[in-house]
Amino acid sequence: MHLKKLALTIMALALTLFLSGICSAGTLAEIVKRGELRVAVQSGAPPRAFVDKHGKHTGSMVEFAREMANRMGVKLKVLDFDWDGLIPALLSGKADILAADMTPTLKRALKISFTDPWTYVQPCIFTSTKKSYQTIEDVNKPEVTVGVLLGSTGETIAKKYLPKAKIKSYKGGGRMILQALVAGHVDAGVNDDMSVLTQMPDFPPNTIRLLDKRLGRGKDPLSFAVRHESVNLWQWINLYFKTIRADGTYDDNIAYWFESTEWKKEH
Repeated sequence: MHLKKLALTIMALALTLFLSGICSAGTLAEIVKRGELRVAVQSGAPPRAFVDKHGKHTGSMVEFAREMANRMGVKLKVLDFDWDGLIPALLSGKADILAADMTPTLKRALKISFTDPWTYVQPCIFTSTKKSYQTIEDVNKPEVTVGVLLGSTGETIAKKYLPKAKIKSYKGGGRMILQALVAGHVDAGVNDDMSVLTQMPDFPPNTIRLLDKRLGRGKDPLSFAVRHESVNLWQWINLYFKTIRADGTYDDNIAYWFESTEWKKEH
């Protein structure tokens, strides 16, 4: 009897230690001890995240993450994944934070925890200036091919608002849809307006335009994300964004990456 109780006690202790190990994974203490903040991004989406001409990961979200690492007193390690590999990378423990232009949804929140939004965008339809489309109804036709990003909110919205159109999904960054449009592989595309507007200047003038009518009922938030158990990291990131909004760092980032073209000269 005593041996049975002892065995049960040992098993309970082992389970407690195991669960404690899981709960501590990805916490601030672990990151600080490691001396490295690991952040999962999807490059190829300037000015949010990309590899510049010097071979360096940069962009608005990457620089937010770099400043996070600086204020933690650790180094930043940027891990590059395709869109559909971002959440698995976070869940597997390869990354501590997911820093992508990802919209919090109830379905995604079943797997990961989103921080407070760092910005807001609105889904839009864009097309070639050679096309005569003016309304959503013009695009919502069987003969129209619409490009979207695989697994993105834009893909979900396109299927909802353009059910009659042919949806063609691309794996990669938002630039791929614009390239497909210019090359004539699709007739239109759906993505958030900020991405489209900031990437349009990289293409020949007067080749791409946005339809006036936006999709959805309002602006969608974009957030960073952590694993469910990383509660203190989630709290720290929320405090970080409140802090940099107050001290001007946030405004400097947005002004440089989204309101000017200086970054194109330097990166």
